[in-house]
Amino acid sequence: MTTAPTRGPGLLNVEAARDLVLAAIPAPLPAEEVPTDGALGRVLAAPVIAATDLPPWDNSAMDGYALRAADTAGATEHEPVRLAVVGEVRAGAAPEMTVGAGFAVRIATGAPLPLGANAVVPVEETTPIDEAGMPGPRGRAAAGPLPAACLVHTAVRPGASVRRAGDDLRAATVVLEPGTALTPAGIAIAAGSGNGRLMVIRRPRVAVLATGDEVRPAGTALGPAGIPDANGPGLAALVADAGGDPIRLGVASDVLEDVLGRLRTAISDGADAVIVSGGVSVGPYDVVKLAFDVLGRIDLWRVAVQPGKPFAFGTAERPRGGPPILLFGLPGNPVSGFVTFELFVRPALRRLAGRRDLLRPTDRAVLAEAVSKSHGRRAFLRVVTGERDERGRVRVRLAGGQGSHVLSALAAADALAVVPEDVDDLPADAEVDLWWLDRA
Repeated sequence: MTTAPTRGPGLLNVEAARDLVLAAIPAPLPAEEVPTDGALGRVLAAPVIAATDLPPWDNSAMDGYALRAADTAGATEHEPVRLAVVGEVRAGAAPEMTVGAGFAVRIATGAPLPLGANAVVPVEETTPIDEAGMPGPRGRAAAGPLPAACLVHTAVRPGASVRRAGDDLRAATVVLEPGTALTPAGIAIAAGSGNGRLMVIRRPRVAVLATGDEVRPAGTALGPAGIPDANGPGLAALVADAGGDPIRLGVASDVLEDVLGRLRTAISDGADAVIVSGGVSVGPYDVVKLAFDVLGRIDLWRVAVQPGKPFAFGTAERPRGGPPILLFGLPGNPVSGFVTFELFVRPALRRLAGRRDLLRPTDRAVLAEAVSKSHGRRAFLRVVTGERDERGRVRVRLAGGQGSHVLSALAAADALAVVPEDVDDLPADAEVDLWWLDRA
C-alpha cells in the first residue's frame, strides 16, 4: 500500500520533505585515510587493489606430508608406500629443503610448499615410523618428534591438498570498488590482499543539542519539575548508528542566547550537521527556529507525519567555505524525535557518509489489531513483528501506547507500520507497509 507524494495544506509529505533535505547535500564528504581494521561500516572513496597474490605462494591445505605425487602411486591401506622424512615446514617459516624422489617433509596447514613437492597427503592417511623402524599410532596429530619415515596409505594426485599461489586473488586486481560500504568480509579481503590503510569517506560530524528548561542530564536530580534527558543520548546513539560522529552539546535552556551560543560553537568546530531537539513548535519558549534564522535559513517547517509534525530543516554557511551545514530541528517529544530522525536525518547522514542505501528496508505487514490516527498525516506506528503468514506478510502488533511521549513502546518496537494520510482507521488484518528498524 504505497502512498503517492502529495502536499497537504501547509504541510509537506514525507517524500517531498526528504527530497528537499537531500537536495541540500551536493556530494558526500571528503575522503580520508584510515587503518583497515578501523574502517568497518565506512564507504570506500577509492578502489582497493590487491598488493599481493593471495595466497602469496603455494601452501598446504592440510596438516600432513609434502611429497611427490608419483611416489604414492599404488599405495593402499594394506600396502602403503614408505617415504623418508627429511624435515618439516611450519606455518610462517620458509622451507629450507627440497623434496626429492622417495622423500617427504612434514608440513603444517598454511605452510609454504617446499621445492620438489607437488602434493600433500593428510596426516590421517599416514603412519609415522621412528628411528628404530617401529610404527606409531595411525593418523595421530602431525606434532611431536619428527619421525624418521612415514607410511602413506593412499595414492594422491598432483596438486592434492595444495593451495596454489594466486588461487584467490592476483596482485593488482581491484578487489573492492569505490562506493562499497565495508562489511566484516570487506575488511578481511582488504587486509588479506595486503592493504593496511584505506581511503574512505569521512564520517559526518553531527552536533546534538537537547533543549528545555525542564530537561535534566540523565542520572542527575530532577527537582520538583525536571525530566531526564532522553533526547540527547538517544539522538547521539542514532547518529552513531547512522555512521556519524556525534558531538554532544549538552542541554540548553529555552533562551535564544544559550541555544545560539552552543550552536555557534559547534559550527566553528567543524560540525557538518546540527540536530536540536525541542523548541521547534509554536510555544512562547520555542526558540530553535529563531536560532536557525540567525545562523542560516529555514527551508521547511512542519511535515504531514504522526508523530513529528513540528520538524524544521535549514542550512547555514561554513565559516571557511564549503558545502552547507545541515540544520535539523526535531520535536521535543522523544518518540517524535526518533521518527523524524529515521525519516529525514538518517538518510541525510548516510548520503554525507557516501552510502547509496539511504532508507531502511521495507516489507509488507498485516495488523493484528485495529488502529486509528489523525487525518491528513502519515502515521508511523511502533510495532512488534511476529511470524509471516501464508502470503509472506509479517504479522505485527502495537508495541504499546502510541503517544509521542511513550518511550517504552519505542524501546520494544522493531519496526514501524505505515498508515497513509487519507486513512483514519484500519481494522485488524488490514495490510500496511512496514519499515524495519533493526536492519540497515
